[in-house]
This record gives sequence, C-alpha cells and structure tokens, in this order.
Amino acid sequence: MIFYPAIDLKDGRCVRLVRGEMESATVFNERPGEQAVLFAAAGCTWVHVVDLDGAFAGRPVNTAAVEAILRCRNIKVQLGGGIRNMDTVRQWLDRGVHRVILGTAAVYDPAFAMAACQIYPGRVAIGIDARDGLVAVEGWSDTTRIPVLQVAERFQPAEPAAIIYTDIARDGAMEGPNIEATLALARAVTTPVIASGGVASMADLRALRQAGEGVLDGVICGRAVYEGHVDPAAAVALLASVTAS
Repeated sequence: MIFYPAIDLKDGRCVRLVRGEMESATVFNERPGEQAVLFAAAGCTWVHVVDLDGAFAGRPVNTAAVEAILRCRNIKVQLGGGIRNMDTVRQWLDRGVHRVILGTAAVYDPAFAMAACQIYPGRVAIGIDARDGLVAVEGWSDTTRIPVLQVAERFQPAEPAAIIYTDIARDGAMEGPNIEATLALARAVTTPVIASGGVASMADLRALRQAGEGVLDGVICGRAVYEGHVDPAAAVALLASVTAS
C-alpha cells in the first residue's frame, strides 16, 4: 500500500482545507517545491497534488507551484484540479506529471475521461469525491445526484490507473477515515482504489492497512502530516509492511 502525502495549492501556497471549504484554508508552507523535497527525503515515492484554485476555475491556475514541485525529481506527482480537456492532460504529462486526476470532467464529460484513460494507459486516475454517498464536483461546491458506485463502474472498461475516493465530510476534519465506505467501493470494482479523507493519526493508517490489505492501493494524508500527527517516513514503512496472519 502506497502512502501519498498531500500538497493542496491555493494562491501558490501549500494549504489544507476543512471539508473542502476554501475559507477554512490554513497555510502550511509558502514554498510547495520545498515541501515536495521534504516528502521525498522522508522516503515518499509519490505526492498527491491538487490545484484548488484550478478546481473552481475549471483550468490550471497554480501552474508555477506545480512546476516547482515537479523540479523535485525523486518523487512521482499525481495531480488534480482544473483538468477538463485532452490538451491539459497532455501538457501536464509532457511536463513531468506522472498521473493526472479527472474528477469533475469524469462526471460531466465521461467520453473525454474514458478516452484519456485509453490514450494514456496507467497515467489517468478518476477522482470520486463523495458527500453522503453522492458525487460532488466543481471543487466540491456542487453535489450531484449521482451515486459513487455508478461513476466507478462506468469507468472500469477504460481501465484507469486508480480511483481516488474522498469522503468530503472527513477531509481535513481529523475525525478518522470512512473505512467502511472506502472498502465497500474497493470491493465492488476492479480498479485500484486510493483512500482519501480523515486520516488523523498513525492508528488510522494502521486500521486502514489492516482492513484494506489486498484491497486498497494506497492512502492520501494531508493535515495530519503537517500538524505532526503522522510522520511520513513512519507512514511509508507502516503501509509497506504486511499484516501478520
């Protein structure tokens, strides 16, 4: 299982939100590129990056900050936020992003998202952000009436690299992950699932590892890392270990 520390970008800075509310942003690092270097030094092989401003604008906004992160060559970047067309997918992959995440576009333009998965195999993930079991879009500002599983099942034939499942009610709230809903989704589809939202401690990561071994592909963690509740090096080692049977 892979540990994905998160870098959320707002106004060029590394921030964390609570339940996706932009007015709740707390700045943790003015230099996102330096943050990526720190994660790489801790042994992280991936970093999860979201252009928050881009998610609302529908186009990339924090381009300079993302490029600063990409200059850290020792870590792979998966990037979401404002990626709504094939040109943007191509541009980010050409610039060195290892995997792009399609969220709003996957809901509103599934034909494009499926085509992207097929044109760039292994390099396109589907982001499914859930509020009470329904998919939220546009930077979580709008909740659809589409069930999470419906979106996940729709994309299975396109073989996306992963589904990144976020429980919005848990994200940044430090209340623990929604293990039950995450595992239910992971068991219902063949696409690898990455858990996101709510991890507040090493105990939460341990619970996810034990419950999700052989089921979950990875875990994203943000605020708990920045506030010192989760040590990235220890998290990498924990998730890489195998639970004794």
